Amino acid sequence: MDYFSKMGKKAIGSRLRRLSEQITEDASHIYKLYDIDFNPKWFPVYYVLSNGEQKAVTTISKEIGHSHPSVSKIIREMQIKGLLVEKKDPKDARKNVVSLSKKGLEISHKIQFQYEDVNQVIEEILSQTNHNLWKALEEWEFVLQQKSLLRRVQEQQKIRASREVSLVPYSAKHKKAFRDLNEEWISTYFAMEKEDYKALDNPKEYILDKGGSIIVALLNGEAVGICALIKMKDPEYDYELAKMAVAPKAQGRNIGFLLAQAIIEKARSLGAKKLYLESNTLLKPAINLYHKLGFQKVSGRESPYARSNIQMGLVLDK
Repeated sequence: MDYFSKMGKKAIGSRLRRLSEQITEDASHIYKLYDIDFNPKWFPVYYVLSNGEQKAVTTISKEIGHSHPSVSKIIREMQIKGLLVEKKDPKDARKNVVSLSKKGLEISHKIQFQYEDVNQVIEEILSQTNHNLWKALEEWEFVLQQKSLLRRVQEQQKIRASREVSLVPYSAKHKKAFRDLNEEWISTYFAMEKEDYKALDNPKEYILDKGGSIIVALLNGEAVGICALIKMKDPEYDYELAKMAVAPKAQGRNIGFLLAQAIIEKARSLGAKKLYLESNTLLKPAINLYHKLGFQKVSGRESPYARSNIQMGLVLDK
């Protein structure tokens, strides 16, 4: 059984590398076939200079989509072969530009027949296949430009990890976890304040008995996340999303998002129309999470917390 058939799509990088190595090896022989002493990896740099222009490394890097160090290395190798010349930019003496040397320009004349023959062969290969690889590569490049493979795997990792998390209503056995998780989170960035102790020491009296709610995230039976919904005496907002904390060891499992979503749904089930929260702009991941959930910045409201420098509101759909 072919290795890649056995490994499946998770080996896409290795399979593309094998195909690339096979084509690159053939390309080395093809250049020799046309009596051209040339390394295939130089081609993108060579091609953007083949019309005789002078260009800076940064410009070439942007045009061919390669990193600056990669382009610099190729340029050094081509200079050693005598294919490039480097000099000061006539428009900016602080910069250097490169262009094809006389030897490099000679290749431009010799390579035309190679272009014609290779293009014809590629067209023949495409006509013999059910799927157009060239168009497929364009599609993949476009899709990965929108969101990288790394980013997509990170998101999938969170989704998978979040399946191991269960959300349950707060009960008396979670009182210590409620306090510990919040105290650990607050103390990491700020200092505990008087208002914090009111809620953390008496969650039942301060939150639940006043019409609020608390949701607990469990991982393997252990409370690793907390979020509260506090009833507000406010003409504009019905509830406050507050006291959200996730244990450091459980971060990366999308727990904050799951808790916030659950609290929002709880508020909606209680007939709430608008939610409120307070935070600090130092906590960028949290602010991004709130924006993702639809919260918008509001102003003109006083806060009992010294650490609060941003207030946000959310209008709930019916």
